[in-house]
Amino acid sequence: MVAKCVYMAGTLAAVALAAGCSKEPTVSFANDVMPVLNQHCIECHDTGGAGTLKSGFMVDSYESVMAGTTLGPMVVAGDPLSSNLYRMVAKEVDQPIRMPHERSALTPEERTVIKTWIAEGALDN
Repeated sequence: MVAKCVYMAGTLAAVALAAGCSKEPTVSFANDVMPVLNQHCIECHDTGGAGTLKSGFMVDSYESVMAGTTLGPMVVAGDPLSSNLYRMVAKEVDQPIRMPHERSALTPEERTVIKTWIAEGALDN
């Protein structure tokens, strides 16, 4: 009987976890992420900007964000801690590569927007 209860509890936990994975995203790229990028990043990471010339990274569209830099991706969908975009704006990297350089840092709420968007799959929504 105890084994059956443990199995059922494990099954219920798995169902609850699976249900949580299928919920709708809470962060929209267009409505939530793009305004943050426009405020803090686009000045340097747009066509001809210093950041674009140095790294190849542009933030003018979903496609450009997902294209990453000349060295590779900036966003790993579903994994903010492996995403350089999040790590750089969250100050989880060495000082010389923290972003933004010349502008005000993102607020904790703005960092959460970026982190949540990536965790929810970095969708073009």
